[in-house]
Amino acid sequence: MDAETALRASMVEALGLDPGAPVRIAGRGTLDAAYPVSALANASVASVAIATAGLIAATGSDPGEPEVDRALADGWFGLAVQPVGWSAPSPWDPIAGDYPALDGWVRLHTNAPHHRAAALRVLGVAADRDAVGAAVAGQRAAELEDAVVAEGGCAAILRSPEEWATHPQGVAVAAEPLVGMTATAPGPSRSGWAPEPARPLAGLRVLDLTRVLAGPAATRLLAGLGAEVLRIDPPGWNEPGVEQEMTLGKRTARLDVRDPAGLAVLAGLLSEADVLVHGYRRDALEGIGLGDEERAALRPGLVDVALDAYGWSGPWADRRGFDSLVQMSTGIAGSGLRAGTADAPTPLPVQALDQATGYLMAAAALAGLTRRLADGAGSRWRLSLARTALELERARALPAGKPGDPADPPAPTPLDTAWGPALLLLPPFRVGATELRWERGCRPLGGDAPSWALSG
Repeated sequence: MDAETALRASMVEALGLDPGAPVRIAGRGTLDAAYPVSALANASVASVAIATAGLIAATGSDPGEPEVDRALADGWFGLAVQPVGWSAPSPWDPIAGDYPALDGWVRLHTNAPHHRAAALRVLGVAADRDAVGAAVAGQRAAELEDAVVAEGGCAAILRSPEEWATHPQGVAVAAEPLVGMTATAPGPSRSGWAPEPARPLAGLRVLDLTRVLAGPAATRLLAGLGAEVLRIDPPGWNEPGVEQEMTLGKRTARLDVRDPAGLAVLAGLLSEADVLVHGYRRDALEGIGLGDEERAALRPGLVDVALDAYGWSGPWADRRGFDSLVQMSTGIAGSGLRAGTADAPTPLPVQALDQATGYLMAAAALAGLTRRLADGAGSRWRLSLARTALELERARALPAGKPGDPADPPAPTPLDTAWGPALLLLPPFRVGATELRWERGCRPLGGDAPSWALSG
């Protein structure tokens, strides 16, 4: 079995979907790397297409055969929104990056101001890349990683796949399913969801409590299928460089949940949601009184989809993490060093762990909605970047498979954004009469009211 087929089969099985479900694949992958990135992209997009077809079939309509374009799937794993006449800012803070230490490599993730401040406090230097590099060079990698994490920052040392496989967290992740699901209690129908083949999520309310990058990719896709997506961020939180990419089709609002009034508004929104997608650390929602049981009681029948960086068990279950850090920890970023083709960590050509996990999260939401149509029951779904990384690591040993037919991807379509005109890649899949389509352009975070009442 080739890597693409194996990945798709594993994802479909993990989601509880029909392993014999048909899907037509066209085009050729474009993401060359030491790992089968195009195979991962195509498999995860195909899993959403199959889940979409399953949902449409459950409503009593014939979905037709899902179709996936490999080149477009690869494109959406990178940047789907292409500015015209303007440029998006860099998504990376100037301090973020990989640094050589005394005995290895350390990556500092400093995009969030409080994460940058934590790293600088540990290092005892100002926000200057040369000064940071000099400070890191005099320290042992693992000790620095521990110190930054203990200070509330984000860091990861470069490990090999073999080292990660025997690390306590790697062992814990290997014992977890790719997609974990728990059924929850059914509830009375309070939803305006009115599925139809062309817009299977029309009227569906999705509460988006996610940040860069996997969760926003998931909710962007749900918006493309017709869902009403409301993203909530705390005051002052911004994601320069990706807002024009990840707010497509959504409304965006802010709430301070540390304020009882803000928390009450969030609870009210949740009580009227059909789907919740969240990417906070495992203990974060529990800390504000919205833990697993509280959410299920507040909204019976809720489809609850959650993301974690390093897995849901083990000593790092509550550790902060991002795609680039997980690539370091799990050994993916060391591929160039191991092959002797690079003198520094070599990440994947795109943030593939984020993107693949995001598509799997969207597929999980669709699978949960399909289950709810049958008996009204809710469901709780759990995924992690580290578990997706393990799936990619396992696929690396498989044959690449026969390449598809080369073809230039179709021309992108015009898109209006709050920053100026842009071009949007065509959707990476379609299912019969269903086609991804976004009814709202991209906008900065916090531009809407925290309400389900539409405001434009």
